[in-house]
Amino acid sequence: MATKSKSPKGKTKKKPAAKTVKAKPDAAEGLRDLFEDELKDIYGAEKALTKALPKMIRNATSEDLIDALTDHLDVTTRQVTRLEEVFESIGQKPQAKKCEAMSGLVKEAEEIMQETEKGVVRDAAIIMAGQKVEHYEIATYGTLCAFARTLGEETAASLLEETLTEEKDADNTLTQIALSSINLEASQVEEGVEEESAE
Repeated sequence: MATKSKSPKGKTKKKPAAKTVKAKPDAAEGLRDLFEDELKDIYGAEKALTKALPKMIRNATSEDLIDALTDHLDVTTRQVTRLEEVFESIGQKPQAKKCEAMSGLVKEAEEIMQETEKGVVRDAAIIMAGQKVEHYEIATYGTLCAFARTLGEETAASLLEETLTEEKDADNTLTQIALSSINLEASQVEEGVEEESAE
């Protein structure tokens, strides 16, 4: 029969006690605090996106993609203003904080653009990066809408719902552009490279 391993003194080894993680001093204490904190986060994210989208536009070659990104830049600028209305509706001053998630997504987009040749493959990469951003925003705005309704902030909920719809539309537009031509053209470029290298 197997026996438990013992320490040199003959006592059974104890598992180390779990470390207690202390919340930051400004951590949210309730749903309203969390709601307001996440509003600051997405406000910072949208402002960062207004700076990132022009770079994506400059690196794109598909006219459909350029048009879609240009339109979404205008929409994003309006979304920043709408978030300011959300803050006002809950009696808070608009305040942005750095959104780590958006910073990561923007950095990844920049790296992808640097690692691909200008053309349809880079366009496909830009769509992928753009859709990652849209999915993050869809998740965030969907949650914020639910928080606002739970907190009885119907004006805020309506404004956030408007932005959520726009983000879903943007994601759908990027999907249509990718499926209509860019993905197929990008795959043919890849095949051409493989054929040339095989000769």
